[in-house]
Amino acid sequence: MMATLEHTNFTVRDPQASAGWMQKVFGWKTRWEGPAIAGGYTVHVGSAHTYLALYKPDDPKQSDESSYDVVGGLNHVGVLVEDIDATEAKVRDVGFEPHNHADYEPGRRFYFRDDNGIEFEVVQYD
Repeated sequence: MMATLEHTNFTVRDPQASAGWMQKVFGWKTRWEGPAIAGGYTVHVGSAHTYLALYKPDDPKQSDESSYDVVGGLNHVGVLVEDIDATEAKVRDVGFEPHNHADYEPGRRFYFRDDNGIEFEVVQYD
């Protein structure tokens, strides 16, 4: 069996708020939430097979550096959707601004940043 990506974990300001917009935009569900390491709190949001772990430490720090300039930085999260136009409308509805639209082989894409500064790439394959 080939290995598959099960989850990724990153730090956000408000895990429940982040999970909320992801549920609205991507149709994901909260799989689990509760206390986490170092006095933090985590929400697992995603599908039955994969998810994002949204972690908030007790005292989160904000960085001004671009993730693309930091070794180990999270550059973006890619999400595959069936209807990119409907998803873009949902992204706008929750208050985020899509940018960098492109048609490319084998499909279409756009990007947006959430209120944590995390960049998401939304793709639809032909």
